[in-house]
Amino acid sequence: MTAPYRLHYAPDNASVIVRLTLEELGVPYETLLLERSKQAQAAPAYLALNPGGLIPTLETPEGTIFETGAILLWLADRHGRLAPAPDAPARGDFLKWLFYLANTAHTALRMSFYPEKYVGPDQGAQDLLRATMQAHFAGHLDILETRATPWFSTDCPSVLDYYLACLMRWRALYPEGLCSGYDANAWPRLTRLLEHLETRPATQRAALAEGLGAQPFTAPDYCNPPEGSAT
Repeated sequence: MTAPYRLHYAPDNASVIVRLTLEELGVPYETLLLERSKQAQAAPAYLALNPGGLIPTLETPEGTIFETGAILLWLADRHGRLAPAPDAPARGDFLKWLFYLANTAHTALRMSFYPEKYVGPDQGAQDLLRATMQAHFAGHLDILETRATPWFSTDCPSVLDYYLACLMRWRALYPEGLCSGYDANAWPRLTRLLEHLETRPATQRAALAEGLGAQPFTAPDYCNPPEGSAT
């Protein structure tokens, strides 16, 4: 690697959260496209790096990291920004919300996108699971709106911000044709964060690289990347 990091990515996948963080940190990195349309994430060479075959994977001088939350935490600690230091009083509270996003909110969203992976081919069961998980995700946003202060605000920037922004983006877009009833304005504090993030140069650079449009969080549209595809 000529840059210290190599990000294995697909456009508008979870890897964009890592790209946004790298851009915000201002550290050099390379990208390696995974062609999802060709199931590149299932290739033996990729599975040797990430045995789960999921996206993203980050290669670093100290080894390979997968799992989005782990990558974000490692980068923040390594560069001393976007998270409280390990010995800071706010560290435990920060970790609580990071794992809430990664293990709870993101999981609900994933289950709503791919219900067939959890309940099989029965359409009725898929519809029920999707609706249930969408309702759960709205409940998670309620909690983040009212309970997760001072995080998710312009006063306390962290890796949490970009993680949440991408989750809210995807909830507005997916599953295609089955995401009605969602309005981010129902969470005004979180919406102010999305608006702020869209002014950040890091967002603008990442959006250009992945074809996310000028308002990727407050007025999201399907990506039109210069290479690869989201699915």
